[in-house]
Amino acid sequence: MAVMATLARPLMASLLAALLLSAASAADSKNNPADQLVSLINSNRTASKASSLDDNQGLGCIALQYIKAYEGQCNQVGQSKKPMESSFAETFAPNCGVQVATLSKITGRLLACQSNYATPGQAFDFLVNDAKSLEVLHSKNHTEVGAAVTGTSGGGPYFWCVLFSSGKPNTSFKVDGGVPKSVRPGCFSGNNDDCMGANAAVSIGVGTWRLVAALLFSAACALAL
Repeated sequence: MAVMATLARPLMASLLAALLLSAASAADSKNNPADQLVSLINSNRTASKASSLDDNQGLGCIALQYIKAYEGQCNQVGQSKKPMESSFAETFAPNCGVQVATLSKITGRLLACQSNYATPGQAFDFLVNDAKSLEVLHSKNHTEVGAAVTGTSGGGPYFWCVLFSSGKPNTSFKVDGGVPKSVRPGCFSGNNDDCMGANAAVSIGVGTWRLVAALLFSAACALAL
């Protein structure tokens, strides 16, 4: 039995190394619907002679927190209900690991909720669907943008949120350690996270690392026999 365990160790090590590389690759992927939405926003702005906006991960994370403040109540969107301004400094920023001192003025917001998942292109259409939202989109006051999407309890309804700011790129909405805190479920722009279409409420990266952890535990048990 000891001989078999000794022979198994190199093979198990190779397998785990491959899984770890796979997980790292997933974490660096740009298959993120929130990033895709930001790309559409910038394409539309530049086509209208407005400037392209910096995709700020701290602001993107705060956009996700902004969604969570609605607690899955889709019927509250568009009813003049929105989180208190104090929530940005007291709740949203700390939950994301964003330094409160670097918060900048929010110059525009777009928020929508749908019972079924939408592609980023579809989300753009129902976020920007009238003169008021078009004015928000093309405002010259914006310098930065952050977008987020999440489902509710692993399914619908699905919320999309875009926050605009007049902050200075690289100095506003700064994140401690350069990486926002884990705020699952949900996806937000600017952090190269990998999210899957209608399952955008759950990050591939998180699931991958859970799988690796489980395999590491199994491997340890096997090698201990």
